[in-house]
Amino acid sequence: MYRQPVLKNRRTLLERAEKFISDVYFTDCNLRGRLYGDSCPLESLASFLSSKRIPFTEAAKQNFAPHKVGDTFGPTWWTCWFKVSLKIPESWRGKEVHLLWESDGEAMVWRDGQPVQGLTKEGEKTSYILSECLKDEEPHSITLYVEVACNGLFGAGQGSMIAAPDPNRKFSVQKAQLVVFNRDVQEVLTDFEMLVDIVKELGEGEQRGYQALFTVNEMVNLCDPSDPRSFSKARSLAHSFFSQRNGESQHTAHAMGHCHIDSAWLWPYEETIRKCGRSWVTVIRLMEKNPEFVFTCSQAQQFQWVQSWYPGLFSQIQDYVKKGRFIPVGGTWVEMDGNLPSGESMVRQFLEGQRFFNHEFGIVCKEFWLPDTFGYSAQLPQIMQGSGVSNFLTQKLSWNLVNTFPHNTFFWEGLDGSKVLTHFPPGNSYEMKGKVEDLVKTVKNNKDKGRANHSAVLFGFGDGGGGPTQLMLDRLERVQDTDGLPKVQASTPDKLFSQLRADSALLCTWTGELFLELHNGTYTTQAQIKRGNRRCETLLHDIEIAGSLALCRDGTFQYPAEQLQKLWRLLLLNQFHDVIPGSCIEMVVEDALRYYEDIQSDGAKLLKEACGALGSKGNAAGVFNSLPWERQEVIQIQDGAGEPAVGILCVSFQADGSVLMENGILKMVINKDGTLASLHLINANREAISNGCHGNQFVMFDDVPLYWDAWDVMDYHLQTRKPVLEVVQPIHVVSSGGLRSSVSFTLRISDKSTIKQEIVMDAMCPYIKFNTEVQWAESHKFLKVEFPVRVRSPNATYEIQFGHLQRPTHRNTSWDWARFEVWGHKWADLSEHNFGVALLNDCKYGYSVHENTMTLSLLRAPKAPDANADMGTHHFTYAIMPHAGSFQEASVIQSAYNLNFPLRSIQCSPNTIPWSAFSVSSAAIILETIKQAEDRKRALVLRLYESHGSSVTTTLLFLFIQFTAIWHVFFVVFCDLLERHDPTQPAHMTSEGITLTFSPFQIVSLLLIL
Repeated sequence: MYRQPVLKNRRTLLERAEKFISDVYFTDCNLRGRLYGDSCPLESLASFLSSKRIPFTEAAKQNFAPHKVGDTFGPTWWTCWFKVSLKIPESWRGKEVHLLWESDGEAMVWRDGQPVQGLTKEGEKTSYILSECLKDEEPHSITLYVEVACNGLFGAGQGSMIAAPDPNRKFSVQKAQLVVFNRDVQEVLTDFEMLVDIVKELGEGEQRGYQALFTVNEMVNLCDPSDPRSFSKARSLAHSFFSQRNGESQHTAHAMGHCHIDSAWLWPYEETIRKCGRSWVTVIRLMEKNPEFVFTCSQAQQFQWVQSWYPGLFSQIQDYVKKGRFIPVGGTWVEMDGNLPSGESMVRQFLEGQRFFNHEFGIVCKEFWLPDTFGYSAQLPQIMQGSGVSNFLTQKLSWNLVNTFPHNTFFWEGLDGSKVLTHFPPGNSYEMKGKVEDLVKTVKNNKDKGRANHSAVLFGFGDGGGGPTQLMLDRLERVQDTDGLPKVQASTPDKLFSQLRADSALLCTWTGELFLELHNGTYTTQAQIKRGNRRCETLLHDIEIAGSLALCRDGTFQYPAEQLQKLWRLLLLNQFHDVIPGSCIEMVVEDALRYYEDIQSDGAKLLKEACGALGSKGNAAGVFNSLPWERQEVIQIQDGAGEPAVGILCVSFQADGSVLMENGILKMVINKDGTLASLHLINANREAISNGCHGNQFVMFDDVPLYWDAWDVMDYHLQTRKPVLEVVQPIHVVSSGGLRSSVSFTLRISDKSTIKQEIVMDAMCPYIKFNTEVQWAESHKFLKVEFPVRVRSPNATYEIQFGHLQRPTHRNTSWDWARFEVWGHKWADLSEHNFGVALLNDCKYGYSVHENTMTLSLLRAPKAPDANADMGTHHFTYAIMPHAGSFQEASVIQSAYNLNFPLRSIQCSPNTIPWSAFSVSSAAIILETIKQAEDRKRALVLRLYESHGSSVTTTLLFLFIQFTAIWHVFFVVFCDLLERHDPTQPAHMTSEGITLTFSPFQIVSLLLIL
């Protein structure tokens, strides 16, 4: 048939094709308008509203009242159950029949008591397939239940996605009917959509784009929406286009279904359980119809939730795991924050996650999967390797605000020199939709062209769940090998990383932390969560050590392994990357704080039982020291007995109203407003406070980010600095003489907020403590405390997991400037040769050291997604420690541990002899953890690390053998972080202990068989 040649008017031809498949324009005569055929109303629709999330068995027993489409239900966070009775017309024989369901909220279809399909408009899932080709023998009268959660994929923000939830939102069902689905129309629509997108994405400069344009235009000519017989000709044209192959050098996209589900964020933990159920059951349905479809899924906690709440679904998942199609990834309990959890917490994330995956699925994950956290500690490569992981996938650094990260595929070298193969999907997303745009981005954005020719394409709705759709699979199927686009293959993480490793000869190496230049506010937001995390990490550490020693000392003691696992899993859950950072709604904060209370309440009982088994019974006062060095500290006892009458501290008022305090190590002058006029290190004869400046200066900043309120603090906030100057109560002495002296003062921040602080000097203590209480009721303000010190250095040092690293104190480059607010753990230090100052804390993580001013971030006041974030009373302690020599020589690391791990009072017999269990001969080596082994009751795991950044040989002494006749050390073996024996490292034992050799920042785990 002869056709007039068309002019090369790209715009008109492109728009013609777009309108032909539009769901807005010309639907009376275009192809989209033919997607559904006949429709039929439901026989009946009834509903039941519940304020709680209840199981199906309970919901099915409720009384359901008649419900009309359009009726509203709610409010937010409630659940509306619908009972759907339907009858498929006999005349629909041979046709594909769907339940078309369009409603607000997230829905789950239940059939015969089992979950069968997730539905949500936001996730492009609005129909449940009743029959793909209706047969007479199939049931025509069916009863379904639809469970609708009164929240969307992204919660229920009032006015914007990240705003605090609207508690009174109402929901409705807009469509609920039976329809005939025209599958042939959908197939042609997908062909059209892919060709139109190729035209748009390849642009006017590519011949292939014009080929797609003229192909899709001819398809419009051939396709008569009212005559399905014409579809085959249009599809044949599309097939010819898609079948034109690539050359061998073309980039390969490894397509993997994915459904990133935040364990809590803009919705509470409980709702996440249902998000997992809705998303994963939909994945199973897709697997039944698409034999090549592969799905990757992280977070052992979520698997455990599904196992508990949806056992039938979990059994199906296990079957597909065996087939290699439903692939657990990551190896951690949750996708945790990459900055704030302690080193031991990160180890436990892998220990709990890998053990769960191994127990339930018989696998150990080879890749760490953390696409959406707010930075990555420099110790993660070593922790990964010790946990059986050699590959790492993330993409969050594509969010950098200042500098573009230079690689997508590279080797990441950690603090100790460990390396892992790392991949950032170049499409800069973990929730692609299988569109041409995703594939073109994957090629264009690849920063390692010529070095890496394979990339991940992770497709499926994410963050709030949803996952892949059939349409996404159909899109990718059409362009598996189409000229002009990358090759697309259904793949697995193992295939991707194997290919990348095979071609890794030219890959670059990035050394040190992967610092996200955004979301710096998460180091400080929701201070109560940060405090709860630190306190619980400390408590669990002490319980395990006390329990392990009790195990050695008392043959009847039962180590509380099950209880500790429960408490650890709660703590690990709260380390999820939107909980511990504080970027979650108020409901999640309440849950998290309740979990911390549970850990502390149950943990206190376990610690008391363990300590009770350590010493002989009696009423004399004793102490339990959970740290591996001797300590001389002042502790508070209830009756004050034993305090010497003659003081060894000096406290005196000066003529100007300031207070002078001295303990033989430090001499300090405190102004009336609580700032430090002087802090003198006596033996070194060095002043710590900078000339003309005051230490302990509280400062306020305006804190209004560009969008991500709880997440971000922007660099321009530094231009709004305002010292807190108003004194409510001047400095006065609280206690003097004896072993502890302290002074107190109160400042007014505003008419809503105050600071009350006690400055404490203890005998023989090398640091000054600042016990602080803040009544906080601000809005978009940031409270910090500054110490301008008499030290000059281009770098400051910050503690991280199992070590420390340096960051610049200057702003020479954009990479330096982007670190205007950084994270650290228990201490930060600024040192020049032979002198320095350390800043310690018991629950803070945000720091800034610019030039010679050391700043600790204390409190923020964002209003989204929690409108009440950080409002209320806060308690925290920080300390300042000037020192001679390096911070290593001055025992700054040990002092920070001492501040965080208090000596714990216990009762014992008056004649109890002090005893120690373990001793390490080098101060560089920290004995971090002592616990019972996971799989052997008569075995202990000891974890040590090198903390100074040095190579050292040391001896670990087993002193507990002298004080117990119960068990002896039969032998010692090295093990990895999963407690698997490492036969490549022989252990060199002596009669007293074991000799160990460490490289800088190395983590060593030992298995002591008793």
